[in-house]
Amino acid sequence: MSKFITARGLTAAALTVGALTAVVAVPASAADHDHRAKRPSVEISRVQYDSPGRDTRSNRSLNKEWVEITNNTRRAVNLDGWTLKDEDGHTYTFLHYRLDGRATVRVHTGQGRDTRSDVYQDRRNYVWDNRSDTATLRNDHRRFVDSQSWGHHRHGGRH
Repeated sequence: MSKFITARGLTAAALTVGALTAVVAVPASAADHDHRAKRPSVEISRVQYDSPGRDTRSNRSLNKEWVEITNNTRRAVNLDGWTLKDEDGHTYTFLHYRLDGRATVRVHTGQGRDTRSDVYQDRRNYVWDNRSDTATLRNDHRRFVDSQSWGHHRHGGRH
């Protein structure tokens, strides 16, 4: 057996080391390229700020204006004391409400009977400005959780 490494042997060794390095590096490389943003635990997932049809201020029309809050975690979240607010200061406070894991609740503007999937602000006027507004969700410690804006974000506009 020769004590010297031949060019062919050196090439074979380099290829083997390179192949092993590539196999080990692929999982790390794939993980590094996962650019999906982490979703917030609780978020404002959708807003229907412009009630479909004419704004008649009927309870039916008011309830077609809503904000959806989604819990993206597996565990239930106690929303007791959390607030949903518009730019003009109209505030809805969740009372004794627990949002299940991977669930969504729709907060309607008008009047109705609260259920696990729908709650009502019991208002007789629209809350969300059709042209521009911001829905802001805060937890029971008044800490910002999420917001969603539309339009020019001007304060003070109305329907």
